[in-house]
Amino acid sequence: MRRVGLSSPFSIKAPKGFDGSAFSEQVVILPNMRTRLALFCFAAAAAMAAPNFSGEWKLDLSRSQFGAVPAPLAATRKVTEQGVTLSWSSYQKSAQREATTELKYTTDGKECVNKMTNGDAKGTAKWQGDSLVIDSAQQVQGAELKSRETWSLSGDGKTLTVVTHLSLAQQGEFDVKQVFAKQ
Repeated sequence: MRRVGLSSPFSIKAPKGFDGSAFSEQVVILPNMRTRLALFCFAAAAAMAAPNFSGEWKLDLSRSQFGAVPAPLAATRKVTEQGVTLSWSSYQKSAQREATTELKYTTDGKECVNKMTNGDAKGTAKWQGDSLVIDSAQQVQGAELKSRETWSLSGDGKTLTVVTHLSLAQQGEFDVKQVFAKQ
């Protein structure tokens, strides 16, 4: 038997009949190799971590799609994400009015209640891969408005895309794609 390096709990036994190698019996991973392996695993885990949407975002109307929903003249979002807490302030200007909305969710799938001008909106936020999916529902003029927002961040972290599916009883279903640029 030939040993290479120091004894370690990370020893790997070679299969029987393995020949033609200096490591025919046992390979031992050296301590500095363990450190490199641990750093590699940490870097891989960090690369797979959920994106962070924090920042100030401005709507790019030229890259957004509103379909049957009237497009705003301007919109911004200021997003803060700390741990599982996600909160944002949205400003939107249309031909008829300007509005600011404050919303808060946790990304662990627990139900949250947000106070809106039309009443309470109940919803959840949870990760699906690299995307954050926010489902909410509220009563608007006696009808239930359901919304599903799917947030995704570009690889360089400079573009936030929010795809929204809206469902309003007796009005139908609508899809909106908003593309925001980081400021």
